[in-house]
Amino acid sequence: MPTERVTFAGPGGHTLAARLEQPGGPVLATAVFAHCFTCTKDSLAATRISRRLAAAGIAVLRFDFSGVGQSEGAFEETTFSSNVDDLVAANEYMAERGMTPSLLVGHSLGGTAVLAAAHRLPHIRAIATIGAPASPLSVTRQFEDALPEIRENGEAEVLIGDHAIRIGADFVRDVESTTLKDKISDLDKALLVLHAPLDEVVSLSNATEIFKYARHPKSYVTLDTADHLLTDPRDAEYAAGMITAWAERYLDLRPPAPPIGAPEGIIRVSEADPSGFLNDVQAGPRHHVLADEPEAYGGTDQGMSPYGFLSAGLGACTSMTIRMYARRKNWPLRHIRVDVRHDKVHAQDASMPTMPHKGVDRFIREITLLGDLTDDQRERLLQIADKCPVHDTLKQTSVVETHLLEK
Repeated sequence: MPTERVTFAGPGGHTLAARLEQPGGPVLATAVFAHCFTCTKDSLAATRISRRLAAAGIAVLRFDFSGVGQSEGAFEETTFSSNVDDLVAANEYMAERGMTPSLLVGHSLGGTAVLAAAHRLPHIRAIATIGAPASPLSVTRQFEDALPEIRENGEAEVLIGDHAIRIGADFVRDVESTTLKDKISDLDKALLVLHAPLDEVVSLSNATEIFKYARHPKSYVTLDTADHLLTDPRDAEYAAGMITAWAERYLDLRPPAPPIGAPEGIIRVSEADPSGFLNDVQAGPRHHVLADEPEAYGGTDQGMSPYGFLSAGLGACTSMTIRMYARRKNWPLRHIRVDVRHDKVHAQDASMPTMPHKGVDRFIREITLLGDLTDDQRERLLQIADKCPVHDTLKQTSVVETHLLEK
């Protein structure tokens, strides 16, 4: 999926840097992602979630707040309110491009910012927060020892995680005077709250508070053992998948009609983890799965292997073909199970003497048919299994062995 580097004018006169993740096909909706405190638009969570949404047809603008990453400005001169203003400016920029956002996603303090900005963005229909504080004031707990110095000197350098940053007194005064309870209570948008019970930076009580204040429709998803920054790719992937599935319910993601005579569709496979083998597999705007390799082969085992997908295609097609025939005949077939194994054998072992020195793929199907079927009906359904279109495709270069299991 294409990623476009863009810049836009922030409300403070600074130029803000951003990346626009574009879907490979039609743009069905647009989202803006707000990163966590001291993070950037290129954090693992921001990147992974934005790309997953793009795979589902949702364009995503992820940007650096003023004074962060590649955006202009001094961090010590920013405030929580200026972050909210930046977020509004990002939405206005996308609207000017003819891509008015309908979804906001915010991580940590970015999540608090999207809650604060929502009342200024009537076009937004859904909001997702990840590990968000219920109040921006809670962020000061990360540098509370430096608060006296900040108040006395106007700013101080603090260490948050691995980042040494300067915090200004205006930021502290701003978060101390900002409350969100009323804004959350008045949200006229769908809300998804994602939070990890073991989050040591923003406690779970914040998610409880946000959820309590918000009106329906609202949803909560636990991120289990994830840390605050979702540093484990699996946690970022899980959060991305949950947001994508949830957003489809509240956004109008109807794809345009395909041209007359168009084929069934295209399967798009996009690399998700260049350091391993994880791939996003997208079939249109609604069907998404992961492909990967086992850990023993250098993968992270988050999805089926390519050969697993091949076997799954054969098994699914076999089951569907049998069901279609049995339904037409009105036979009492109650359930179908197809087990598929795959291996490679020498051609002569597969009774293919024309290729004596070549290896071929062998797929072994074991079919279980449940129901009050006669022996003749079971035998006929076994024959019908060989009429499966995927079987016809594979047998041109592969050998498919089919066995009917006993009841």
